[in-house]
Amino acid sequence: MAVEIERKFLVNHELWHELDKPIPNFLKQGYLSTDPEKTLRVRATNDKGFITIKGKTQGMSRLEFEYEIPKEEALALLDNFTQQNIEKYRYLITHEGKTWEVDVFKGANEGLIVAEIELSSEIETFDLPTWVHTEVTDDPRYYNSRLSIEPYSSWQ
Repeated sequence: MAVEIERKFLVNHELWHELDKPIPNFLKQGYLSTDPEKTLRVRATNDKGFITIKGKTQGMSRLEFEYEIPKEEALALLDNFTQQNIEKYRYLITHEGKTWEVDVFKGANEGLIVAEIELSSEIETFDLPTWVHTEVTDDPRYYNSRLSIEPYSSWQ
């Protein structure tokens, strides 16, 4: 079984903008189901499509199954079966041997920058980059499925 163990942090905007960054990947994603017990996400990247099923988050872990689909099919699903899509730029940043996925949100979630790190266990240790600050792993407002329904601009 595929288990995702992830921690999520807010990013200091000023320090982030000073950082040398690689070229990001543009992501457009939407949800066919936002039920907290099981989410069903469709995502289109620069060149691929994905459908992802995620189970209920327990602590920092949840079941996750992701399957590549043709990008054209992902876009058709997003256009025809999801309501509010999330658009963001994803940067992959390596810090102290770990890869951080940093999402710079656009649209209704503009102004939100979130850094995520995937771990091999809930007790794995790692060093925080200087541009990372508040942990929001346990705050459901920062779940992408929730941001698609209640965007950052509506509550920040």
